[in-house]
Amino acid sequence: MSDSHEKVAKCLCGAVKVTVATVNPKFTVCHCDTCRTWGGGPFFAVQCGTEVTIESNESVKEYDSSPWASRGFCSECGTHLFYRLKKTGSYNMPVGLFPQLEGLVMNMQYFSNQRPEYYCFSNQTAEMTEAEIKAYFASQV
Repeated sequence: MSDSHEKVAKCLCGAVKVTVATVNPKFTVCHCDTCRTWGGGPFFAVQCGTEVTIESNESVKEYDSSPWASRGFCSECGTHLFYRLKKTGSYNMPVGLFPQLEGLVMNMQYFSNQRPEYYCFSNQTAEMTEAEIKAYFASQV
């Protein structure tokens, strides 16, 4: 990849370098139990497509977290690196990996029925419940 619009990210310890060709500035938030257990809160993710290069794969561990996706993290420092859809190979990555992004807009909240009552967002977004997501992904596996 040599596109000048590439985005580069590193984990906390620097063992893993991620380069993506594009980042969709319309980010999503997932409130599911798995995301909140994984990161201690909702997962704020940007869609990065399939043009992703991960350097230092020996430090990347991957967990098969659902029938439709897996999650990757640095085995050295624990930084969350990606949520990857199995069928398409598309990556969703934590917004925080790319601190220089501009024009970010929250446009979707997933598993809205699992959002705990101790937080809420004032952003007006589309929402999908657990049942809606499971119905959607039933056709994707």
